[in-house]
Amino acid sequence: MYSDADRVHMGRALALARQGLYTTTPNPRVGCVIVRDGKVVGEGWHRQTGEPHAEILALAQAGGRARGATVYVTLEPCSHQGRTPPCTEMLVEAGVARVITAMEDPNPLVNGQGLERLRAAGIDVRCGLMEQEGVELNIGFVSRMTRGRPWARLKIAASLDGITALPDGRSKWITSDVARADGHQWRARACAILTGIGTVKSDNPQLTVRGVFTSRQPAKVLIDSRLEVNPAAELFRNAKVLVIHALPDAAVDPARAARLQEAGCELISLPGPSGKVDLAAALQELGRREINELHIEAGYKLNGSLIAAGCVDELLVYMAPSLLGQGQQLFNLPAVADLESRIGLQWLDVERVGDDLRLRAKVLGREPAA
Repeated sequence: MYSDADRVHMGRALALARQGLYTTTPNPRVGCVIVRDGKVVGEGWHRQTGEPHAEILALAQAGGRARGATVYVTLEPCSHQGRTPPCTEMLVEAGVARVITAMEDPNPLVNGQGLERLRAAGIDVRCGLMEQEGVELNIGFVSRMTRGRPWARLKIAASLDGITALPDGRSKWITSDVARADGHQWRARACAILTGIGTVKSDNPQLTVRGVFTSRQPAKVLIDSRLEVNPAAELFRNAKVLVIHALPDAAVDPARAARLQEAGCELISLPGPSGKVDLAAALQELGRREINELHIEAGYKLNGSLIAAGCVDELLVYMAPSLLGQGQQLFNLPAVADLESRIGLQWLDVERVGDDLRLRAKVLGREPAA
């Protein structure tokens, strides 16, 4: 169905889309290549919300050479009026002969309608070339559109025996400078970074992207069930923070709430069982706020609670070549009754990063539908 040339051009379109890895949120990352008579006549990639889509940029570069050409695009062209005009109409007007996409757009406003509009105009349409690569590139967007929640990636640094901090909480630094820099790359691609009150108390983190060029900083989210955070915490430096707590409105001290809001907090109450935050509801709220990828850096207690609640989709573990013996573990999880009850993982990749290993794994059963 697809030729080697088709795969080469779609590979180029995916490479273009990756250039928007840190900038397109909340929009998907999309690349487009236009080919006529075996030659590339137009290329484009979506840069950020409100700017032209990849297809429009590629069409502008191709000009009249787009007539009769083949368009390779990593995501189904939009067919609705959003922040920008529908790409389907531009493709029809340009007179392209064929459109090949990696995947359908999971957005309910599109979801196959763009492809049908192109077919109705007499354009040869094919979908599914390098689909898995397209899904992985936009895993957060797919997750939000199909499940109403972001793709949650939990990052941990640990020793080989699975210790993330000494018994007294000290953890600076278990892994190498190279591994920490790599971790900031993953922060940069996320729409938001989430942590817990325990981490804020022990580490007082900034939760910013540092040492990596980025045109934006991810949003910050704090899980703080009893609203204990200090308004002077580094977390609030020059940034607004969504603080999710579990207190009834009547139990929140107005003066304290005012101080937190002056520090840059937006407070939201999402109570769950046992006086804790309803973590599943928290992820749904983040999805409502157009968060595609959520990067989590928390302590072992919140890590365990998130996993137990089914709120973690992917693990990003940096493992140092050292043994620490006693200390805090990766997750605070209850014992399972039998091996059949264990939480299954699927290895994605293992890479050496400096002196450390970076392990990536999906939590089975958490994948969004493409």
